[in-house]
Amino acid sequence: MKISVIGCGYLGAVHAAAMVELGHEVVGIDVDAKKIAQLAVGLPPFFEPGLPEILTSAMATGRLRFSTDIAEVAGARVHFVAVGTPQKPGSYAADLTYVDAAVQALLPHLSAGDLVVGKSTVPVGTASRLAGIVEASGTGATLAWNPEFLREGFAVKDTISPDRLVYGVAAGEPGEHATALLNEIYATALAADTPLVVTDFATAELVKVAANAFLATKISFINAMAEIAEVTGADVTQLADAIGYDNRIGRRFLGAGVGFGGGCLPKDIRAFTARAEELGRGESVAFLKEVDAINLRRRQRAIDLTVSALGGSAYNAKVAVLGLSFKPHSDDVRDSPALDVAVQLHGLGANVVATDPQGIENSRARHPQLTYSTDLEETLRGADAVVLVTEWPEFRHLDPVWVGGLVKNKIVIDGRNSFDAGAWRAAGWTYHGLGRP
Repeated sequence: MKISVIGCGYLGAVHAAAMVELGHEVVGIDVDAKKIAQLAVGLPPFFEPGLPEILTSAMATGRLRFSTDIAEVAGARVHFVAVGTPQKPGSYAADLTYVDAAVQALLPHLSAGDLVVGKSTVPVGTASRLAGIVEASGTGATLAWNPEFLREGFAVKDTISPDRLVYGVAAGEPGEHATALLNEIYATALAADTPLVVTDFATAELVKVAANAFLATKISFINAMAEIAEVTGADVTQLADAIGYDNRIGRRFLGAGVGFGGGCLPKDIRAFTARAEELGRGESVAFLKEVDAINLRRRQRAIDLTVSALGGSAYNAKVAVLGLSFKPHSDDVRDSPALDVAVQLHGLGANVVATDPQGIENSRARHPQLTYSTDLEETLRGADAVVLVTEWPEFRHLDPVWVGGLVKNKIVIDGRNSFDAGAWRAAGWTYHGLGRP
């Protein structure tokens, strides 16, 4: 099937290349000429494992092209809207400027039977409003909502082999038509018995934000337990193991540390709170404000531990910060706890030297005041303290004896509880975890 993807950022670029991998013909549209130029020669404008390979193979088929000209969508039967919904400045609410602009730009190029498919994460009620705009255009096109559930670092797999598919469609024949087209697009996944939920617009919108709210709550729950562990002498990692054996709870997302970040969870739970308040049901998700507050407190806890371990002041101390991206296998530093910790330690007068396998350039663009190094040994040499804040494998598997031979003082703050505390202490280190004795 011929499809278009409007917005070629993280979501859109992955979706476009993956759709070609599934046998479709795709045109990707974005207003950013630099981004389009990169994609057109097979170069992703961001780091995502597996994307360069499928982008290259997709371009080689001749069934993938990119353009800044919206008119290039003509002839496509399905148009995926995959633009960003950032947080509004000075507000918790989502900024729908790009979603609205994308739909308006599509209208002159739609034909009868076309399907506009929203993939962006939006406040509940958005799809119904946009469906009315598409219907009123007189083009004969319809709208559906098909939320994404991508995990950064695993986005290619999650697109080609999703763990579920959700369609939000209109009632009656328009919904049946939309479902048939989406079933054709996702035929490979459906043939592999991927669970499918066909529902209304509002439910499809809520699925995404509810999922993110639940995951954020689970992370903040274990971090709240870490706060209790720190005043009782308990070990939050063993606590998480013990409660994780209960299959109603599970161990995933129970890793205590400096908390969550990135371009989804923080902004999505805030936008969910704002939308609930607009609907007169703010009390229903009021707990998400505390989820957010706990998350931010854990960043501060890592900073406080570092300052305390340095004798009460970080001024002029060399602090080696391991990690800048919000999670491993990503170069995304949006609302990154790791970058936030580095910036705040710099603000306290520390000589911060930070490293990350992929996140340096994005961090430098946001915070040029920090010192960055691509050389791990250089980062560690002469450090008064080492702070682990992103659990990249190359950091988690560091040899404490080797690191000890490079640093000035053997002080380590394990902001992800990723190190073997016993091994580091045996190597002469003063070890501090979050929620660990």
